[in-house]
Amino acid sequence: MPTFDPADIETHPARQFTLRNVEPPRLTVGDRLSDRIAATVGSWRFIIIQSTILVLWIALNVVGWVQHWDPYPFILLNLALSFQAAFTAPILMMAQNRQAVIDRQKAQLDYDVNLRAQLDIEALHQKLDLLREEDIGRLIRLIELLTRERLGEDTVAATTKGP
Repeated sequence: MPTFDPADIETHPARQFTLRNVEPPRLTVGDRLSDRIAATVGSWRFIIIQSTILVLWIALNVVGWVQHWDPYPFILLNLALSFQAAFTAPILMMAQNRQAVIDRQKAQLDYDVNLRAQLDIEALHQKLDLLREEDIGRLIRLIELLTRERLGEDTVAATTKGP
């Protein structure tokens, strides 16, 4: 077991770290916008609404009730979906990149907390070892004292019995 210096606990950066010292990052307008778009696009509500619009678009352009503004093969619909994908993908990537930064910070916080706990546990182990050594020393001294007393009584008893 490696030797452990209790002073390491106080000087280690993890010991001086507290979660209260961490300020949440200030979000720019673009960050807030990308988060909102990512939350919207990644929801069931968006999927249902978009699917409904697609079905209506195709149905209205196939059925003869209205003038066909985008007849089969639906080139205008294809253009609109491509436009949406071209802008949505980078916005989602921005939100994911920012979330990755937050996740790395949380992982570092977890590491720091775990390191602090490890240092505290090692200090407790050292204190327990010292207490155990003190107890063993006391027990050895008590055994020696009792042995001397017992030997002294046996010696006194042997001399008083006589020949």
